[in-house]
Amino acid sequence: MVTQRRAEVPEVEVAIAAAEAGAAVVLAKYGTALVRHDKSPTDFATDADLKSERAIRDVIRGARPDDAFVGEEYGSDGAGNQGRRWLVDPLCGTLNFAAQTPLFSVNVALVRSDGEATAAVADPLSAEIYWTDGAATGLRRGGTDVPLQPSARSRLVDVNVDGPPDEEFIGPQLLTDREFRSRFGPRVSSTTLAVAWVAAGRRAGFVTDGDLRESVHFTAGLALCQAGGCVVTDLRGEPLHSGPGMIVAADTETHARLLEIVARHLP
Repeated sequence: MVTQRRAEVPEVEVAIAAAEAGAAVVLAKYGTALVRHDKSPTDFATDADLKSERAIRDVIRGARPDDAFVGEEYGSDGAGNQGRRWLVDPLCGTLNFAAQTPLFSVNVALVRSDGEATAAVADPLSAEIYWTDGAATGLRRGGTDVPLQPSARSRLVDVNVDGPPDEEFIGPQLLTDREFRSRFGPRVSSTTLAVAWVAAGRRAGFVTDGDLRESVHFTAGLALCQAGGCVVTDLRGEPLHSGPGMIVAADTETHARLLEIVARHLP
């Protein structure tokens, strides 16, 4: 008698299942009394962040027990195959979530040593999952997948303003730039869900400062944008991670305009 080996679940489905598990926790906690765990006067985690990360970890550990895992709240487990690392932000937009502002997400990404990434970004309130297997992209809603299609039609650009309080930060400078305001509709969502929106055609672009290499916050959204054909560079137009920050644009024309405006505010 020949015993058949059970088919292995595709990595993208593991990422989606993990993001869904975290999203279910976050949704159940939304609008309830929360326990806060302060990190700084303006940064904290809640019991929803912690429980979501545990739920995500359980899914990934069950499907890929040999992979490394790095979460925002509990950090690295210090074990596993470092050539395959899961980067997890269990609740991106915690301040929004705690204030019952419906702008937050659950981010799960698998980064491999060859540079390829598989990712899922869940919006708990809309029950939408943005995903990529590194090549194809899609938006899953109600069990149905549709391809992501970047578009600059909205002319809306999200700017990250959560910068270091004691340093110059490009976000606030852009918001006061007349040309930027005349060409685009500035938005401040304070969640990396906005990066997924660029891949989905709901935003024309996204701009942020900071070092984003292996970021639990940005890696999943960046994977969506790169696989979906968006233009992704650092703030100077060089390859991502060559220099500071990031410009994500739905097309080359939008990227060129953002790059021109951003250049005036760089040191």
